[in-house]
Amino acid sequence: MSEPLTLERQDGIAVLTMRAPATRNALTVAMAQAMIDACETIDGDAQIGAVIVTGEGRYFCAGGDRGTLAAAGKDPADPASYRDIGTIYGAFARVGALAPPTIAAIRGGAVGAGLNLALATDLRVVANDAKLLSGFLPIGLHPGGGHSLLLSRAVGRETANAMQLFGATITGAEAVARGLAWVAVASEEVEATARRLAEIPSKDPELARRTARSMRTIAGPPGMSWAAALDLERASQMWSMRRKDLAS
Repeated sequence: MSEPLTLERQDGIAVLTMRAPATRNALTVAMAQAMIDACETIDGDAQIGAVIVTGEGRYFCAGGDRGTLAAAGKDPADPASYRDIGTIYGAFARVGALAPPTIAAIRGGAVGAGLNLALATDLRVVANDAKLLSGFLPIGLHPGGGHSLLLSRAVGRETANAMQLFGATITGAEAVARGLAWVAVASEEVEATARRLAEIPSKDPELARRTARSMRTIAGPPGMSWAAALDLERASQMWSMRRKDLAS
């Protein structure tokens, strides 16, 4: 079986690549744990000054693995289910806590937990035709992973509500106009554009890490902390998983 995620390090830049194109890089427990482990490796390597997160194939990340979500719906209080959902939450939370500056390189789309992963990074480079959507309500789930906070922090109340409560989908070009991404380019140029941006912090990793920490501390989440938002949403999301299972 191929690795669910790979870490490449070169010239001060680390690239985290999700390797499940057949499922549009949906986050499995194994992939999430590999991401957490890779983040530990990155933070332990003082030569890394920037990180790019991307997905193999034509899609960035389609959210949490449906099998894992379905298992949680059978019995949300089951310790294994609770642990597995927590591992998926932990993956993008760990990306959000990486010491170096981070960039999400998004082709195809980002949905649900995949959008959370993109929002966990410091900057987003998107394909013009990429689709970004909240995606929880259309499949009968309450948002999770601090989704409400991450989305509203990035785009403000109006766009966050349109996406989360009313199912609005925005393209890469629209994401830039609404402040959800830095730049939109042709799909084949996404990774190269992200790498060009990463070159500046990669030349001085120590300064880049200190600056990233300062920026996040000063401009961090308003009102409620991400950790508190994650816990607040968790009970409602797992309730929605249980309700979905009972209805099937």
